[in-house]
Amino acid sequence: MPRTVWWLVLARAINRLGAFSVGFLTVLITTEFGVSAVAAGAVSAAFGLATIPSRLVGGVLADRLGRRRTIVAGLVGCALAQAGIAVSGSVAMAAVFAVLLGLVFEVYEPPSQAMIADAVRPERQAQAFSLFNTALAVGGMGAGLIAAGLGRWDLRWLFVADAVSCLLCAIVIRLVLPADRPAPVTARVRNEGSAWRDRGLLVLLLSGTLFAVIFMQVGMAMPLALASRGLEAADAGLLSAVAAVVMVLCQPLLRRTAALSHHTAMTCGYLLLAAGLAGYAVSDGLPGHLAATVVWSAGDVLMFGRSYAVVVDLAPRHARGRYLSVFGTCWGFAAVLAPLCGTQLLERAGPEGLWGGLALACLLLAAAQLTMIKPLLQRQGRTL
Repeated sequence: MPRTVWWLVLARAINRLGAFSVGFLTVLITTEFGVSAVAAGAVSAAFGLATIPSRLVGGVLADRLGRRRTIVAGLVGCALAQAGIAVSGSVAMAAVFAVLLGLVFEVYEPPSQAMIADAVRPERQAQAFSLFNTALAVGGMGAGLIAAGLGRWDLRWLFVADAVSCLLCAIVIRLVLPADRPAPVTARVRNEGSAWRDRGLLVLLLSGTLFAVIFMQVGMAMPLALASRGLEAADAGLLSAVAAVVMVLCQPLLRRTAALSHHTAMTCGYLLLAAGLAGYAVSDGLPGHLAATVVWSAGDVLMFGRSYAVVVDLAPRHARGRYLSVFGTCWGFAAVLAPLCGTQLLERAGPEGLWGGLALACLLLAAAQLTMIKPLLQRQGRTL
C-alpha cells in the first residue's frame, strides 16, 4: 500500500480513539443542565441530522478546495465544536455547538476516501478501503477504554479529549500527506451536480442505506437483544471487540479474493452477513453469538471495501469526492432509520425475529446484486 494510505489509516485510528464523546452528549446535557431526556434527545437528533449535509459539503470541498485542505479544515472544525460543548454554560449553548459539530463531523470522510482512490491502483482499492474501515473498528476498541476512564472523572473531559485527538489528527494529515493539486476549472464545472443525476449511484445509495441499517443494528440492538435472552448486555462490547479482531485478521485474505469481480465479492459478502445474522437468531448462549460474529465480520470485510471501490469506478476522476459523499449519506439516513426499525422489530418479534429479518434483508441485497444492480450498471456501460 502507498504511504498515503497508511498515514490516513493511522490518522483515522487516532481520530477514532477520541471519537467517543458523541455517545455521551445526551448524558452530559441531562446531568449538567438538568433538562429532560426528551430535550437532550432532541439535541442529539439535531446533531445527527446535521451530519448528513456535513458529508455532502466535504465532498464538494474535496473536489474544489483539495483533499488535504478539506480534511484539515473538517478536523479543526470538529475540535473547535467539541471544545465549545466542553465549556458550554447553558443547554442552548451546548445545542448550538452540537449542531455545529454535526455540520463538520463528516467533512473529512469524502476527501479521505477520495485521496485513497487517487493513491491506489484500481485493483487494490477495495483492500485499501477495507483497511481504512478496519482502523475505525480498532480505534473504537481503544476509545471505549478511554471513555470508561475519563467518564468517571468528568463528562466534559470526554469532549476535551476528543478535541485534542482531532487536532492531533489534523497535524498528522497536514505534515505528512502530499499537497493538494486542484482539478482544472473546466473539469469542476463539467461535473458539478452530476452525482445526483447518476442512476447507477442512486441505486448503490439505496442498497447502501439498507446495508447501513442492518450494520447499525449489530451495535444498537445487540445489548437489548442479549438482555432479552437473559445474557449480559455488556457482552455486546465483547462481541464488538471480536468483530474488530476478525477484521484485522482477514486483511491478508483480501489479496486472495482480489481476482473476484466487485459483483461476485459483494454477493458473497452479503451471504456471509446473512449467515452470521441467522446465527444470532438461533443462538441462546454467548459461544453461539461469538461464532456468528466471526461469520458476519468476515462478510463485512469482504464487501465493505468493494462498495466504495464501485463508487470510485462510477465517478469521473475530478468528481470522486462528490460521488463518495453522496454514497456516504447512506450512513446518515441509516442513523435515523436504524433505531426505529431495530426497536420495533425487537419489541414485536423478539431477538429471533430481529436477527432473522435482518438475515432475510441481506439475502434480498444479494439477490438485488445479481438481478438488478449489475445489469443496470452494464446497461450504462459500467463494470462491477
